[in-house]
Amino acid sequence: MVQEKLPPTRFALDRQEALILYRDMILGRTFEDTCARMYYRGKMFGFVHLYNGQEAVSTGVIKSMRSDDYVCSTYRDHVHALSTGLTPRSVMAELFGKATGCSKGRGGSMHLFSAEHNFLGGYAFVAEGIPVATGAAFAAKYRGTDQVTACFFGDGASNNGQFFECLNMAALWNLPILYVVENNLWSIGMYHPRASSITDIYRKADAFGIPGVRVDGMDVLAVRDVAKEAIQRARAGEGPTLIECTTYRFRGHSLADPDELRDPAEKEFWRQQDPIPRLAAFIAEQGFAGPDELKLIDQEIRSEVEEAVVFAEESPEPPVDELYRFQFAEDE
Repeated sequence: MVQEKLPPTRFALDRQEALILYRDMILGRTFEDTCARMYYRGKMFGFVHLYNGQEAVSTGVIKSMRSDDYVCSTYRDHVHALSTGLTPRSVMAELFGKATGCSKGRGGSMHLFSAEHNFLGGYAFVAEGIPVATGAAFAAKYRGTDQVTACFFGDGASNNGQFFECLNMAALWNLPILYVVENNLWSIGMYHPRASSITDIYRKADAFGIPGVRVDGMDVLAVRDVAKEAIQRARAGEGPTLIECTTYRFRGHSLADPDELRDPAEKEFWRQQDPIPRLAAFIAEQGFAGPDELKLIDQEIRSEVEEAVVFAEESPEPPVDELYRFQFAEDE
């Protein structure tokens, strides 16, 4: 299949921002590939869910936001955290269960968190973050700030009660929030059309009288366009938007998943839509950068992630005498 070219973006895009988008997606892909290696070497424990293939969604939305906006994730949260500004060191150390991790080694893969970056965390249960994100959006409106919240979740969560309850509240209260559905077609091993009576998730916005839009989640510029419009609406006091990003995870549900249920032809079709080569081709066509410069970025990112592994390995374990810290809000 011929690699599809990216269409022109509706919002101005210069060389600097194009390379920021490219660098962020390369960081996400490289970090996740490294996580896979470390997991199979026994450096990480528990369930680890990787984001390979979905990078255009995280980058397109989060890099369109301000640093004081809020982001709420799922159990597939590594790349969302990196896009908000958490360092590879702090995320890798958390995955290794070390005291230098962003959650001080207590959260692991599914529970990354950073108050500094307004990253509201990853959540192990499906749709668990939706009420948290809705609450953050309510708080921003209550305080009178113009902060916007982006809430990420998968197609499976769109059949969950919290989804409907929170969209209802967000519509009633006109909250500044983006509900971003990462529709990768598979809820663990359940194919989306088998689980939802309405397969077009964006149409569920109609029930609440809010805008719903579907976008190619393998096209970072298309995601960026839709996100910027929704952010502008939210910041202007025009309320929530439901964004369905059609995307695909290149790996199994988790690193413990043998991924035997998905048709190999389906997986190969989606691999041909890889968002990173598509953006690289666009950058070249626009004359923003050539292959050598992009290769240098790739090498810099690999070095940064490998250094994060060394940092994680050399970091101390959380001390036993701190076992009961951080259980209450007043704890330091």
